Amino acid sequence: MLVRRSIGEVLRRERQQQDRTLREVSAAARVSLGYLSEVERGQKEASSELLAAICGALNLPLSFVLREVSDDLAVAEGIGPRRAHPSARAGDVVAAA
Repeated sequence: MLVRRSIGEVLRRERQQQDRTLREVSAAARVSLGYLSEVERGQKEASSELLAAICGALNLPLSFVLREVSDDLAVAEGIGPRRAHPSARAGDVVAAA
């Protein structure tokens, strides 16, 4: 799975859960409707500035979006969303510092 596709899926899911249109979010983020649509479909890479603007328009912390993307990618890789490190094995206990 491509990172840009996962980012787009998370942004679209969150926008739809808020019952907002592409037009509303694109205006609030100051990005063209067409470009936002391409980002949501995973066809365009969002710069960090653009991603921050879209997250702001959706009232979402950037960290939330990135965590969702990370979890989606982990599942796609077959390692689950909460594995601490690529060398960790299922069932390993991770101690907090």
